[in-house]
Amino acid sequence: MPIYSYEALKAGKQIIKGEVTASNLKDAREIIRKMGLVPTRLNESVDAKNKRLGSISSMSLAEKIDFISTLQILLSSGIPAVESLMFMEQEAARKKIREMSKVLKTQIMGGSTFADTLARYPSVFGYIFIGLFKAGEESGELEKTLGRINGLLTKQANIKAKVIGTLIYPAFVIVLACVVTLVMLMFVFPAFKEMFEQQDKALPWITSMMISAGDFLKQYWFTIPIFLIAFVVFCVICYKWKPAREILDKVVLKVPLLSNLILYSNYSNFLSVLSVSYDAGIPIVDCLHLAVITLENSVLKTKLSGAIVKVQQGLQVSQALKSTKIVPRMLLFMIATGEQSGRLGDMLEKGVNFLDKTLDGIIDTMTKMIEPIMLLVIGSIVLIMALSLYLPLFQSYMQ
Repeated sequence: MPIYSYEALKAGKQIIKGEVTASNLKDAREIIRKMGLVPTRLNESVDAKNKRLGSISSMSLAEKIDFISTLQILLSSGIPAVESLMFMEQEAARKKIREMSKVLKTQIMGGSTFADTLARYPSVFGYIFIGLFKAGEESGELEKTLGRINGLLTKQANIKAKVIGTLIYPAFVIVLACVVTLVMLMFVFPAFKEMFEQQDKALPWITSMMISAGDFLKQYWFTIPIFLIAFVVFCVICYKWKPAREILDKVVLKVPLLSNLILYSNYSNFLSVLSVSYDAGIPIVDCLHLAVITLENSVLKTKLSGAIVKVQQGLQVSQALKSTKIVPRMLLFMIATGEQSGRLGDMLEKGVNFLDKTLDGIIDTMTKMIEPIMLLVIGSIVLIMALSLYLPLFQSYMQ
């Protein structure tokens, strides 16, 4: 059984703290009352919560989409929330969804609301998911809100897939080029070494350099995995260590074309969450807070967080975003028009469509430019290797 920590009043004055074991929140309250106490705070203890969650510390984007879409279908069919979760606990294809459905079902049966239950697991669902779900439950439009969340998550998955798909090709080509270069240095050049040494003339500097590099790598081959591990660790540190991440985020925004990809993918997520949360009836300041959470670039997050402060001070959203000097003018114009006409929700949705089309154009342009760039890189590597091998041969023929 779960363990619940509580604070309670004894004789209306003394505050008592402790823990009780019960099957659910309702039973825990009854146990505390039978002890002659009046409970003022009752929560499942952190240790018990972690134990019940087991291995569920997070859910992937695909798992969240599966969870939401299944729950939406069941609720829209008129099936109560508890019965829907019972079905998902038994029939869901993914193990994490089955386990999470069991946890949520147990706590809802204990007297918690659906939104409050989800709010206990921010690391699993995320604050955006929880905020939208709570708004939908309070407004009585839970099924409609689930549809909005499902569309939002699907859109984020599509953007992620597009960006990754764009970067996979150059990454594969670079890895392949590195492997071919290592094979040439470690096995091909040593095979020609004796033949080159029989020549009277000194070897060209590029050939000598390649042979020396091949000898070093063949003798100290263990430096290759060490370098790879060090490179991976360096990348992880740059990604997770805040000062390094801030520097990296500033640098990528100065790289032509790549900066547009980063900016518009962030803008698309930002405006999608803003549009969905606004349609769900969440106050505009809270909408902006939820939208900022989606931003992955620290520069954008800092500037747009500053815009939220200005909105809280009474400035219009369009003016606050304009003050950041990083939001596209077309987007600012659409938001300003929505504010003036009272149709902000419609204009936010049109803004999302505008960003999607712009992002698709950027990805298409990058895809077209990557191919000639990769050909140039591969051609340069082949040229260097060919010159290294054939220059000594040309010298011998010209003697």
